[in-house]
Amino acid sequence: MKFETFVLRSLFVACALVCGLILAGMITAKPAPVQLAVHGPVGALLASAPSTCALPAGGNMLCLRAAG
Repeated sequence: MKFETFVLRSLFVACALVCGLILAGMITAKPAPVQLAVHGPVGALLASAPSTCALPAGGNMLCLRAAG
């Protein structure tokens, strides 16, 4: 019985330690600033996209268009 208790307690301590390290890593992380895709290749791709929907008419499909 002592061995099983020791194994369970050590497993609990190991799991609590891992969770604490993950939480500390999430709290102290400094994310990189977000760069909008205006001047990059995605911005050029969006600028040259067709203004009409390429999907066939009818059915339950929805074609979303960007404003502008």
